[in-house]
Amino acid sequence: MSDMHESAEPGRGDAHFAVFPDCEEAAAAARFFRHPGTHVLAHASGRPWLIGRWSGTEIVTARAGGTALAAVGWCAADRQQLERRAARMRDLTELDVLARSLAGSFHLVATHDGQLRVQGTASGLRLVFHARVGGIHVAATSADLLATALGSKPDTGRLATRLLWPVPHPLYETSVWQGVEALSPEEALIVSADGQRVRRSRWWRPPEPTRTLARGAPAVRAALAEAVDVRTRPGGVVSCDLSGGLDSTSVCFLAARSTASVVAATWPGRDPADTDLAWARQAAEHLPKVDHVVWDADASALVYSDLLGIDDLLDEPTIGVMDRSRVLQHLPWLAGRGSRVHLTGIGGDHVAWCSEAYYHRLLRTRPLFALRQLRGFCALWTWPLGATARALADSRAYPAWLADSVRHLRAPMPESSVTGSLGWGMSPRLFPWMTTETERLARRALLDSAARAEPLHTDRGLHTDLELIRTCTRIIRQWERMATRAGLPMASPYLDDRVIEACLAVRPDERVTPWQYKPLLTEAMRGVVPEECLRRANKAEASMDASDGLRRHRGDLMTLWTDSRLESLGLVDGAELRRLAQRPSAPGLRDAILYSTIACEVWLRSHDQAPRTGSRMTDRGVG
Repeated sequence: MSDMHESAEPGRGDAHFAVFPDCEEAAAAARFFRHPGTHVLAHASGRPWLIGRWSGTEIVTARAGGTALAAVGWCAADRQQLERRAARMRDLTELDVLARSLAGSFHLVATHDGQLRVQGTASGLRLVFHARVGGIHVAATSADLLATALGSKPDTGRLATRLLWPVPHPLYETSVWQGVEALSPEEALIVSADGQRVRRSRWWRPPEPTRTLARGAPAVRAALAEAVDVRTRPGGVVSCDLSGGLDSTSVCFLAARSTASVVAATWPGRDPADTDLAWARQAAEHLPKVDHVVWDADASALVYSDLLGIDDLLDEPTIGVMDRSRVLQHLPWLAGRGSRVHLTGIGGDHVAWCSEAYYHRLLRTRPLFALRQLRGFCALWTWPLGATARALADSRAYPAWLADSVRHLRAPMPESSVTGSLGWGMSPRLFPWMTTETERLARRALLDSAARAEPLHTDRGLHTDLELIRTCTRIIRQWERMATRAGLPMASPYLDDRVIEACLAVRPDERVTPWQYKPLLTEAMRGVVPEECLRRANKAEASMDASDGLRRHRGDLMTLWTDSRLESLGLVDGAELRRLAQRPSAPGLRDAILYSTIACEVWLRSHDQAPRTGSRMTDRGVG
């Protein structure tokens, strides 16, 4: 591999790059992506293959004959393993098996007999985009890399759909940039040797949920242990969240078994009823070699903090900006303690638990069992019996549900969560400050999508599980960029594909039950986490931090809606938003209904503030 430059950045982080086919036109297209500090990997011909930013420890490459492989991110494979694979490879489809076998979270790129293949992760944490640049198809790990090369602008119609709350599948999977197309996480992009044609190849499908809890728990334990090991194996110092919840506690105990030195960090909640700190301290007592740091609860950043100061170059709007300050606040200090990566428990809620929507099918296949469980859920979540019965009777296919959602865009939010919990999801809403133009664009997008949409799985429970994972990873991929820029890469082992697969393979009736909290993770962690730490049957709420933040930062919200970028595009009523900022205790605001609007406004402003030349290939996107 020629023209490989050593990275100036320590450790792993936000690797981002563009990928080029091995053709004459690649050199011309590559000039849009070469900037000071970028690395170049070349094809055997000497033409550019990968151009971007990555540290030397987060890329593994191999070449054998006419085949070359590159894994970029957290990958358990070493060069020798990839070389053996490359030497045996006869067809690009063989990479399906390789991609489904390796632990970690990484992009996998291959060139074989002139053809190019690029894929991310099934979780959606690592995505692939593509566009025609300089006359050929170029793939990239971030949409803004391609948008910058094209000089393209955000697509107003796609931006309008991001104002929906929530954005339903598959609308959140599109790029918001004109001329830039997005790949679904389960697909790989195949580019022809001349760079003129692309096709999509499905490489991943969710496992059938047939394992019992007894059989599935050891597989979950093994997958999560290996996911943590991929990050801790190099040794040194690693830091972990230790919130007191089962998710982060499990990661912390697994990390403590490694050769790395572990610093565990706890942010107590402001709510006096919050028991997180007591549970975290109990866990820390069983971890004598772990350095436990407890922060001052009153010093923690609130939700909505520093919205006006965000200048991260993100390739799409994200509601993650609401918690950005909270997520990043302690990372520089931990980096100063020597940590090279910060492990979180994010994703545990999405993979160890699962959707109650499985009971829509279970009611039809195991009615007596399902009715017994559903009675428990009604009591647990205070679901009204009438609404529960209507949700269970609804047998619409996903495209019909999506098409019908346009009739409810302006309806009040449902009083009960049962319709979304037992259906295909929560029906999207537009709020009073969103204009008739936003409604027109959103309606058109929903109807166009419904005409060709397929659910992520025919079982609405598995569809909902996959959708929740993917909407989570779209936030986390942006937080990972922010964290690296703040000085310390973060990683979330629960969101590795192998962990997700191990969890999804367990029967839903044993994964989600009204009688036990996270039974799968509890069983998987027996022998790793002490019994007394496994007994927690709830988690803390951050509603006080959110409501306090809304009140304290009302001035910032007023500034945000003054000279609003969304207003200038005709998508929101700025006067209505300014009125809301003056009364942050208005009914309904605590339900996060402002999040999508703030996300889009902050994103547009951050791109106004940032120089477009080079985008994240320059020193603003340290990776």
